Amino acid sequence: MSAVRRTVPVAAAAGALVLGVLMPLGLQGTAQAAATPNGGDVIANLFQWNWNSVAAECVDVLGPKGYGAVQVAPPQESISLAGHPWWEVYQPVSYNLNSRMGNDAQFRAMVAACHGAGVKVYADAVINHMAGSNQSSTSGYGGSAFSPSGYSYAAVPYAKSDFHGSPPCPNADLGINDWNSVTQVQECQLLNLEDLDTESDYVRGRIAGYLNTLIGAGVDGFRVDAAKHVAQADMANILSRVNDTRWGGRPYVYQEIFPGSSGQLAPAAFEGNGSVLEFTYASKLSQQFNGSIANLKTFGQSWGLEPSDKSAVMVTNHDLERDKTTLTYNDGSKYRLAHVFELAWGYGTPQVYAGYRFANKDDSPPADGNGFVTDVNCGNATWTCTDRDQGIANMVGWHNAARGQAVANWWDNGGNAIAFSRGGKGWVAINNGSAALTQTFTTGLAAGTYCDVMHGDLSGSACTGPTVSVDGTGKATVTVAAGDAVALYAATTVTASPTSSASASASASASASASASASPSDSPAGTVTESFNETKTTVVGQNVYLVGSIAQLGNWDPSAAVALSPAGYPVWSGSVRLPANTAFEYKYIVKDAAGNVTWESGANHSANSGAAGGTLNDSWGSVGSTGQVTVNFGENKTTVVGQNIYLVGSTAQLGSWNPASALLMSAASYPSWTLSLTMPASTAFEYKYIVKDAAGNVTWESGANRSYTTGAAGTVTLSDSWK
Repeated sequence: MSAVRRTVPVAAAAGALVLGVLMPLGLQGTAQAAATPNGGDVIANLFQWNWNSVAAECVDVLGPKGYGAVQVAPPQESISLAGHPWWEVYQPVSYNLNSRMGNDAQFRAMVAACHGAGVKVYADAVINHMAGSNQSSTSGYGGSAFSPSGYSYAAVPYAKSDFHGSPPCPNADLGINDWNSVTQVQECQLLNLEDLDTESDYVRGRIAGYLNTLIGAGVDGFRVDAAKHVAQADMANILSRVNDTRWGGRPYVYQEIFPGSSGQLAPAAFEGNGSVLEFTYASKLSQQFNGSIANLKTFGQSWGLEPSDKSAVMVTNHDLERDKTTLTYNDGSKYRLAHVFELAWGYGTPQVYAGYRFANKDDSPPADGNGFVTDVNCGNATWTCTDRDQGIANMVGWHNAARGQAVANWWDNGGNAIAFSRGGKGWVAINNGSAALTQTFTTGLAAGTYCDVMHGDLSGSACTGPTVSVDGTGKATVTVAAGDAVALYAATTVTASPTSSASASASASASASASASASPSDSPAGTVTESFNETKTTVVGQNVYLVGSIAQLGNWDPSAAVALSPAGYPVWSGSVRLPANTAFEYKYIVKDAAGNVTWESGANHSANSGAAGGTLNDSWGSVGSTGQVTVNFGENKTTVVGQNIYLVGSTAQLGSWNPASALLMSAASYPSWTLSLTMPASTAFEYKYIVKDAAGNVTWESGANRSYTTGAAGTVTLSDSWK
């Protein structure tokens, strides 16, 4: 859920929120102790999300999807610089928990909210250094006094004698000239950052005190920044002073160790103090997805990786995506499929990275004029909320179900399509090629009908997307679209049996990611998939449901209403299988934590499922006294893989001509792209169709704007062809 629109309340002077319950500060320890971790190990790396947004994401996405932990930005106060580059948070000026992500109370409330959702919190800990000796700013986000030029940080306190000088650094300018020299790497300054004298008992005590402040706030582990630049003995001493976590046991530690050096500077030399970030994993994975993923059959320690139990693996992180040395959000389906493989393969502790788009590598995250990061909005084109992607988020549950199971039933085509199982618990097929693939696979799964979690969610005993039938020999015939995947696991069997094997796309010639809805052939005979999107702002504890006039929509019974997902908040979405060519009425309701029901006002919405289903986009209370009209848009347009068709127009409902707010159309009847909207009656509007590709490029339809005026009531179909 996007925290910019529905913010989880944070601690004020009087209390802190845990799962929607305001609790006195004195009871926070009790509340957090009562919660238990969900047992998952996947880390959502929410790069530079503010504390309000992390809290909301834990409650609404990470906890429900089974993420085991969230990695958050450095919590300590940092320097504030002109333009507020992202890296200023890696220049501490005090160990106070007042940062550009939020204040101390907000941080503690975020941890409490995540714990309440069963999600651990790992803090990015910057302990090797303070601010840059080349900085003149004396402004920090918490107001602490400091002077980089004087090596003075009164709030800690640190003085110049608490930093490495020359000696022990052999270079007069304190810079690192030889990256294979242990002395220079661990006693000199990294990029002018003032290097703390970690051999000093006093400095060790200050650093351990900061880490214990985080432990006291509920933090469960640390991503140690620049750990390669801290001597292993110094790190061991510091960690020995750190308390056990609130949930019990030692904090999980994973260290930033860039590879490339040998001996005492090699990643393996740091494993005594915890796990290491696996940069080689990210690099090798990128090479295969830009080459041949069939090679991944042997992916593991023999490729030069650290042991699985010491590896924190990733597709990318903030440094790598800026250096363009690994896959990034700009790589479209390859980036998505690499995350799918990472979660399925089972090597190391996996991370899913969610950051923001940038034009220049130093760009600040979205922030106010003072540099404080604003609430994350996953509905705009700025934030890359990879953790919410339906397939990737559902693969977290797949990963959790398959833990401990060996890879089996490997299949590949010698190029860019692979499939494998994890014992008898889960099976995945990944098609990184340019054409759809149909194949009979040995899945290792028991006979049954399974929900394809790449394209649907399990809702009770039904799947909101395509299903796959596995026969008594464990075989299934599956079509995997280009640049797509199909994933099944044992916990997602459904009672309804399809009439044919599932396909991950509506048509081999349609875009692989054209629609999350199942194609008509994926539904039982005589049914279609209808998707509903309702725009509704809620408060904590409220959820939106769909109810209507037919059995599949609960026969107007709120207790049988269909729960909608807030993944694209404030748009609540869901897909339901309905009888084909059937007229029905429906409304949206809100239920709160106490079970109270609030009905949408105005007349009932009305629609017809038709022969192929479709998508209905509504807004709360949009059905008013002036009436409403169902407008079915149809656009005939041939596309290539990676392209999708969107509708955009002159009204807010149509995105106000903003391509970022355009409405995705369904490719279920490809090459006819369809979309159904409930629109105000007697209203004039203009519209056009656009094409977006995987890189986000937009192509507008040529010619004059199309225009239409709705009537007083009823249903109208607008059949267009690309011009």
